[in-house]
Parts: sequence; C-alpha cells; structure tokens
Amino acid sequence: MKDAEAAIAALVYRYCELIDTGDFAGFAALFEHGTWFMTKEQGPGSAPVRAWLDDNIILYDGLPNTKHVTTNLTVDVDEAAGTATARSYINILQAVPGFPLQAIFSGRYRDSFERVGGVWRWSERACTSDLFGDMSRHIRQPPPIGPAPRTA
Repeated sequence: MKDAEAAIAALVYRYCELIDTGDFAGFAALFEHGTWFMTKEQGPGSAPVRAWLDDNIILYDGLPNTKHVTTNLTVDVDEAAGTATARSYINILQAVPGFPLQAIFSGRYRDSFERVGGVWRWSERACTSDLFGDMSRHIRQPPPIGPAPRTA
C-alpha cells in the first residue's frame, strides 16, 4: 500500500515540476491514457493536452514562470482492483517582468489512477477552482472550470 501511495504522490508532484519547467511533452505524456480537466471535451490522451498547452500557456524564454504548489494530498488505494483516488489542494504562483510574485489560482484536484503492468497512471484529473487571481500572464483564455457549487 505504501509503495502505491508513494508512486501516486510522485505522479502528482511530477505534474507540477513538468509544467513549471515548460516540459510540455513530458506533462502531456502523463495523460497518455487519461483525461485532463482542461481537455475533457476532446477525450483522453496526450495529444489534446499538448495542443492545449501550446495554444494557451504563455511562455517567457520557454518557461511559464509559475510554481504549482500541491498540498493536503490524500491517496486512497484499492490494491485488489488496481485503482486509486487522490485529493489535493493546488495553488499557483507566478512572477514575470512587471508582475510581482503573487498567487494567481487556488483550487482542488480530484484524481483517479489505475495500475497497468505494475505501473500507476492517471485515469482522470478533475479540478475545482476556488479562488482566481490575475491569470492574464499565464493563460490566453479563461479556464473552463468554475467554483464549487455552494450548499446551505
């Protein structure tokens, strides 16, 4: 169980590293067999993820100048089924010339994973946005994700 949790945590943290270092090919490959929330309408696979990144993320000398900070990660593994789910918080920081370091996004991820051939991979990543800052220097169009529904 601990090995599965560690492998899944490594995927979650690798996601942040790949996007922040501008490794869009590596990032898209995380979803080769899964669905990413920004490209859900296009279906699973790395091709729509890579196309979305290339079309929408603003780069500065090849980098988005962001830090994706994932916290409060909780992983639940069903070893017998070879599946897992995870929940976490995401905060995105950005600083570019003329735009001082600040939080531009805060939300929550809900993830599904599957184990194939002994290797964990994403099935789906969903995101709920809780707070938006100024994302105008990070993304060319507003993300199609909204706030969580409010309940009484």
